[in-house]
Parts: sequence; structure tokens; C-alpha cells
Amino acid sequence: MATTENLQEKNRRFVIRMVIVVAGMFGFAFALVPLYQVFCVVTGLNGKTDTEAYVPPPQAVMDESRIIRVQFVSQNHDGMPWQFAPQVQEVRVHPGQPMQVAFNVSNPTDRPMVAQAVPSVTPSQAAQYFHKIECFCFGRQELAPGQSEAMPLRFVVDVALPEEVRTLTLSYTLYDVTDNDKNKS
Repeated sequence: MATTENLQEKNRRFVIRMVIVVAGMFGFAFALVPLYQVFCVVTGLNGKTDTEAYVPPPQAVMDESRIIRVQFVSQNHDGMPWQFAPQVQEVRVHPGQPMQVAFNVSNPTDRPMVAQAVPSVTPSQAAQYFHKIECFCFGRQELAPGQSEAMPLRFVVDVALPEEVRTLTLSYTLYDVTDNDKNKS
């Protein structure tokens, strides 16, 4: 009789341990996505860039001995009907030189819409050296039916950019977040 009670107690402890392990695994998996996002922004992995404005140091230096090609690419996420394109396909800048470009956007629909642009830089190891001073990607963009706008982007390429990187590509994907915006109201 003592062995049956012993066995039941062991089984009960085993089940409790397994429930704790499963709950821990679920918690870890749930926390993994935001942790990965933070890791990507900090390291520049997967071309993730900062989501807040960069403030250049007061004694910013420009490296006039180097020229970096910065290319611009835009695309719409599935189902996003807006027209979205850079005004220029490419600029050449010295590291440390502030630069301004713009992206044209137009809402051809008959309803107001809200969009969010998500940036990515390639090569991914260069993302930490691409600093946005002002960017339409920092917030949501709302356009009325038929409205068009030029959205500014001010940036600087860090002088610490590795010498072997001579070309950066900044890509934006535009998402329709109209329904998400309505849910916040």
C-alpha cells in the first residue's frame, strides 16, 4: 500500500513539473518576438533601423574622402492600394553629411486611409550606421480620398560605416493600418 501511495505522489509531482515546464516554454515563446525585435534594432540584424529620430552630435564631422551610394526602394504590402515611390532612386553622400529626400504617396481610393511605412536597410550590418533624423516612418500617415503628399526623409550615414560598405539600400514597405487605427479610437 505504501508503494501505491508513493507512486501516486511521484506521478503527481511529475505532472506538476511538466505543467510548469509547459507554462515556462509558452512564456518564453511569447516573449521571444519582442526580444527579437529589440535585438534586431540594437544590432541592425535583418536591416532593422531605429524607430526614433537621431540627433546628430553638435560637432558632427563629415568624411569627404568617401562617397556612399544610398538607393531607395518602396513597395506596398498585399492589398495596400496607395501609390508610393521615392522622388529619387539614389543619392550620393559623404558619411556624416545630412541629406534630405522625399517619397511621394497618394491615396487613390474613395475613403480615408491610414498607412505605416516599415524601413529596412541592406546590407544588414550597415543598418546601425544609417540614422534617420526625420522620417515619415516614425508615425502613421493618414490621407483623405484622392489626397497626395510628399513625405520627407532626413538622414545621415555615420562616419563609422565600415570602409567596405559603399552602397546602402533603404527599402520601405507600406502597410494599410486603417482598421488598426479605428480600433484604437
